Amino acid sequence: MRTSSNPAFRNLPSGQGYATFDRQGGGMMGGGAAYADTQAQGAEFGRAGAGERPLTVDDVVIKTAITAGVALVAGILTAISGLYWLALPAFIVGFVVSLIVIFKQSSNPALVLIYSACMGVALGAITGALEFSGTNFQGIGFQAIVGTAGVFVGMLVVYKTGAVKVTPKFTKWLIGASIGVAVLMVVNLIAGFFLTGGLSLRDGSPLAYLFSIVCIGIAAFSLLLDFDMADRAVKGGAPATFAWYIAFGLMTTLVWLYIEILRLLSYLRQD
Repeated sequence: MRTSSNPAFRNLPSGQGYATFDRQGGGMMGGGAAYADTQAQGAEFGRAGAGERPLTVDDVVIKTAITAGVALVAGILTAISGLYWLALPAFIVGFVVSLIVIFKQSSNPALVLIYSACMGVALGAITGALEFSGTNFQGIGFQAIVGTAGVFVGMLVVYKTGAVKVTPKFTKWLIGASIGVAVLMVVNLIAGFFLTGGLSLRDGSPLAYLFSIVCIGIAAFSLLLDFDMADRAVKGGAPATFAWYIAFGLMTTLVWLYIEILRLLSYLRQD
């Protein structure tokens, strides 16, 4: 089983399943080869039980749209209200809820929506504070949203067309890169207590530009792994409620992507 750089999509439940969607053929078990492939996929995810409806692509799309919509509305309302002090408490609550969802492998829609709302508030507060800190940053939030949506759609097209294959080698490389970036962020934070600007990874310098671009690239390619895991869940006949967990996983990647795009735009606006 391939794992994802997104912690929400690791260690998913195992069991026997059946296919309900074929990414290549778009149909229901359309032949011997497809059937054999989907039987193998089914071993990776819990199968819908008696009386449960199997997961479909529409389920994933709708739940992801709802989750992203809640975050967007919460973010806009927070930015407009001026309650920027909510950034830290919202982030802390969202982080705690995310740990509960990940470690309990929960598909509880209430938890997923709470996480989404908290992240929306946190990002809205950060964006609002940045936008109203000076004329140089006006409109930066809208640009970051458009940029995030553009990357999401672009990587979805890349995945569906097979332009970049999600192979075990690709997955290992991406996970390694994600860990490396996370380590650099922690080291830069610690170094900031002793050196002005830390390692210069977040100070608007040329190195900071490069680091943000690398982070955006890794976050973008992480979406491919998220799409692949969602595709496997559909093929494996996971229960429809599992769409909420998939939506949560995608949301965690989008939050990271938005933050990095916003940061890069802030560097550009300072010039």
